[in-house]
Formats: sequence, structure tokens, C-alpha cells
Amino acid sequence: MNATASTALLMSGRDYRESLRRYRPAVFVDGRRVENVADEPAFQPGLNAIALTYDYALKDKYAPVMRAVQHTSGKTVNRMTHIDTSAGDLLNKLEAVRLVCQETGCAQRYLTHDALNAIGQVSARIDDARGTREHTARFLNYLHRVQDQDLTLGIAMTDAKGDRSRRPHEQANVDSYVHVVERNAKGIVISGTKAIVTGAPYVHELLVMPCRNMGKEDADFAVCCAVPVDAPGITIVARPAGRPGDKLEHGDALFSRKYGQSTGVVLFDKVLVPWESVFYAGEWEHSGHLTYSYATHHRHTCIGARAGFGDLLIGAGALMCEANGFDPGRETHLREQMVELIKITEGFFACGVAASVYGKEDEHSHTFMPDPVFSNIGKLLLATQIYDMHRIAHYVSGGLIVTLPGPDEDHNPETAARLSEVLRANPAVPYEQRIETARFIEDLTAGYQGGWYSVISLHGGGSPAAMKQEIYRNYPIGSKVELVERILERGIGADGGPASAPHDPERAITRNRQPGKCCDTGCSTPGQPVMVDLPVPPPRA
Repeated sequence: MNATASTALLMSGRDYRESLRRYRPAVFVDGRRVENVADEPAFQPGLNAIALTYDYALKDKYAPVMRAVQHTSGKTVNRMTHIDTSAGDLLNKLEAVRLVCQETGCAQRYLTHDALNAIGQVSARIDDARGTREHTARFLNYLHRVQDQDLTLGIAMTDAKGDRSRRPHEQANVDSYVHVVERNAKGIVISGTKAIVTGAPYVHELLVMPCRNMGKEDADFAVCCAVPVDAPGITIVARPAGRPGDKLEHGDALFSRKYGQSTGVVLFDKVLVPWESVFYAGEWEHSGHLTYSYATHHRHTCIGARAGFGDLLIGAGALMCEANGFDPGRETHLREQMVELIKITEGFFACGVAASVYGKEDEHSHTFMPDPVFSNIGKLLLATQIYDMHRIAHYVSGGLIVTLPGPDEDHNPETAARLSEVLRANPAVPYEQRIETARFIEDLTAGYQGGWYSVISLHGGGSPAAMKQEIYRNYPIGSKVELVERILERGIGADGGPASAPHDPERAITRNRQPGKCCDTGCSTPGQPVMVDLPVPPPRA
């Protein structure tokens, strides 16, 4: 472990695994009880992915993006637990997430960052509304503990929901949503169900958050708090991470046997949460703001994550072209497809960069928020174009990625030698390298892991419909209407005087206007460590 007077505890990946041994969560996977999460084979790919976010923070060459100075404590902390206070922070977070996802596909721990930023914002918002500092102080105490101990948090946000046409208080089964069942001197008692909790079995604590805007009748469902993963009354029903059991000895699941992600359904049965871990309970008026803030941070972060995945596809696609005997620089149809893959990846990543540069300081907490329009456009692009990314990888690779005989044949004395002769293409690329690349692309795009990436990209962080709603709600259509009305009313080239028939400012279509993006709080100031040029990560062993 590495700790100094000015640095919070920065664990290594090994330290992270060992830290999980202090917890005894009630976890089930594949229909059986898990005795020890840290040693459970079904979770090793997920543990590997999160462990890398710890190891990278200890590498000096990655320090500019993987570490940050927390302004409320002055300590250097892991980027995944940091509160953003500048456009530079947002950019470096984006780069950090892309970096770790280039290696893991999905590093998961960045959700910790997104939730902490959102909860900090809503805590300050509640205090400003009440004229207190109680909620902010409580949050900062929790934040500093998380940073000092270098914890990983699971985000228990998505409720089971029950009948989607009914609000929480209207559900036939009240446990479809997590809710407060009791308040006492010690704290609150909660019950209910959270679904799709990323990394649930192998985190240290769970952050319980509402998944929607609540009405007054839903006050008991408006709850935000932190609980240890092994708190009495919590049961986690999880799925395996990656494909840890797929022919490890021969290398069928080349990528997903090493890196993956478990998700879990978390059942709360009268779980006691001490007051010091309750960020709010019953403040239904603030649930919408919390979900909006978290969604904006998370969609911005997802852009970096899927850009890292795009980097894997670009590299693998180029290698497969070479192994097949083609040079994309000379083959027009392959070059066009590779450029399309690059355009998609860097196109949505550019939206993340724009969301960072145009980010603004939250008026209550001073946390920097990514621009919601660019964040949602970037997330919408990756959500809908993930299928195009897979299609392009298939196009440039050829059908071999799914028609190649299985890895057992590589060791069959009756077939291996002949297959290695006839299935070799480029004489400069050994047969073993060609089939290894083919199986890598199959694993990423056409197997279990490929289907998982498609679904999680489409629905992770909200559905495309939710992103479209946010884009329309935040986009300054009114400014564009004013532009055209000015031209129509005064004529192109007229002087800058007032229009003869000004529009009604309360018209819905003109209400959302753009105040201007080039401003002190919305742009990077000189000296900020943004867009750090990092060395390429070493190849995996």
C-alpha cells in the first residue's frame, strides 16, 4: 500500500482483493451461495477489471489522469473517487476512463465517481433550500472516508420497478422499489429491490439512489444512502463476470475470461442505515435533480468507456486485415470501413471532449457538470452505433471469426498440422496469430461478451429515449428560432436594432436559449492539466 501525509491511501489491485476478505456479503451465483467473493472463480474477470483501476493509479506514467487532488481535503486521491471542479477534471476523467477501458473493455469503477459527484450536488442543493450545512457536511465526511480508504462503490439505482405504468406508491408489491419502512434514533430502515447493480458482489459499499423523479406520495421511496455490501438484510443474486469457465486451457474466450462484469439484483430486507450514512430520506422534491445529475455525469463517463472499447476494435480490425493478407491503405473498401469505425469512435468521444470543455460549475456545490447536450448526444451515438461498430469489425475480419474450428482442434494431432497450413493467409503472419486475433474479435463482438456490450451500451445510463428527451430539453432551440425570426423580420444585412415585431419570450419553443458558451466557467483556463498525453499501455501478458 502507498500512503503519505498528502496522499490518501492508494491501494493496489492485490490490496483491493485482500480488502474484500473483510466483508461477508450474502451472494448467490449460478444457484449457489458464494463463500468468499475474492476467490470465487465466477467473479474473477470482474475483479481483474476493477483491480486494474487501482494498479494504474500507482503507475507514475498514468498519474496525471489516474490521480487527482481533492479540493476539500488537499489529498491526492484515485480519479475514480474524485469530485470534479474544473473542465480539466472532466477531461482527465474522460481520458482516465478511456485508458482503463482500453485494457478491460469496461472497468466498472467509474460509476463510483459519477454517483459521488451527483450526491455531492444534491446534498448542497438541499442545504441551500433549507439554509443549513448538515447534508453537505455529512456527504463530505463520507466522501473523505471513501477516498482515504480507496473504496469501490456499487450504484444501487435502478429499482425493480414492477408495473412500469404505475408510480412507486401505486405498485401492488411495495418492494418493487427500495423505500423507507421505519425511522428511529439510530437511522432509517429500508426494504425493496434494486436491479442491475454493476459489480454488486465485489464492491465495498452500495450507494442507494432513486431511479426517477418522485411525487409527494412517493416520499418514502425518495431515499439516498450508503450501506456496506454485507449489511444485515442484504442479499445479492448475481450473474458471472465474463466467461471465466470457457476453455481456459486452450484460449477460446481470450478476452472475456480475463475481463468482464458481474451485475446483481440486490434485495433489501429491513436494512438499518445509520443517520451518518443517510444523504436524504423523504426529500422527494430533490429526486429528479439527483437522477438528472447522475445521468449526466454517467453518460459523459460512458463515452470514455466505449471509446476504450472502440480502440480495441480498431486495433483488432487492423490486425485481422493484415492477417488476411490485406493492407487497408490499398484496399479501398477496407479503408473506408476502418475510417468509419474510427469516425464513430472518435465522433462520440469528441462529444465527450466538448461536454468537458463546455462544462459549467454547479451553483450549489461548485462541482463541475458536463454539458448535458453534448453528454447525451455522445451517449446516444455510442448507444445506437455500437451495432455498427460490431458490423464493421465483422466486415473487415471476414467470416473466419465464427467459422474457425474450435481451439480443441489446435491440439488435435489428426487435424492441427493441416489446419495450420491451409488456414494461414499472410505468409508473414503465423497461423497461431491469425486465429488468436479472429477469436479475440469473436469474443468482443459475436459471442457472449459481444452481445453483452451491445445491450449495456444501448441501455446503460438510460435508454436512447431518455437521452433524446434530455437533448431536446436542454438544447437552445429558442436561440435558433430567434436567429431566423431576426432574419425574417429585419432582412439579411439589416442593422442591429430591435426587431419590429419581437417574439413572445414565454413561447415554449423559444424559452430555451443559449446564453453563450465561451465564458470563464465553461472553458479551460491556462495551466489546467487537460488532455494529458499518456504512453500506450503495455500489451497484456
